[in-house]
Amino acid sequence: MSKKPEITKKRHLEMVLQNILPHTKPKVHLEQYTTPANIAAAILWNAYSLGDIEDNKVVDMGCGTGIFAVGAVLMGARKVMGIDIDPDAIEIAKKHASEFGIDNLAEFISGDVKDIVCNADTVIQNPPFGAQKAGRKNADRIFMKKAIEIAPVVYSFHMKETEEFVEKYFASLGGLVTHKFYYSFNIPKIYDFHRKEKINIDVVVFRIEKNI
Repeated sequence: MSKKPEITKKRHLEMVLQNILPHTKPKVHLEQYTTPANIAAAILWNAYSLGDIEDNKVVDMGCGTGIFAVGAVLMGARKVMGIDIDPDAIEIAKKHASEFGIDNLAEFISGDVKDIVCNADTVIQNPPFGAQKAGRKNADRIFMKKAIEIAPVVYSFHMKETEEFVEKYFASLGGLVTHKFYYSFNIPKIYDFHRKEKINIDVVVFRIEKNI
């Protein structure tokens, strides 16, 4: 049984999500960046408003430390699964679930998303952008393909400069873009090669419905 949403205002949701700890040991080859709480709250609020959260099973792919998974439960998801290839991130996500008292509704799995077999109502994902040479080639496509396999509704983060390609790729997978949300993604200096204290990357979040 799902709980009724505990959050009634987007600002309240953002304040709660600010308690989600970032990666303690971010790995550059996995392009690990924590989604800012204000952006995570905005996406979850929009998804809730569109009927994609409450009483639904939500999968957070590339969940990191669990910001979307935790937020989805607080917004009334029936069940949440978080998936990440990094076991260190999964351990932090599990701790968050325990601290929020949602262990019974949130499951976290360490594994490669391409190998995951499950079904859901909604997928929310912030996949690797493929911006680092050390990263996994075409990792974003792996996430997009798997998301469409898993759920009829997908929310997916991408660099704005790839907007046209991403929309066409989702279309080739049988997905129709119904909404686009634009944000400036603030990335702090967390890797040795970062020369600035922070940079801003323009991102677009697609809401996709699978053509059935």
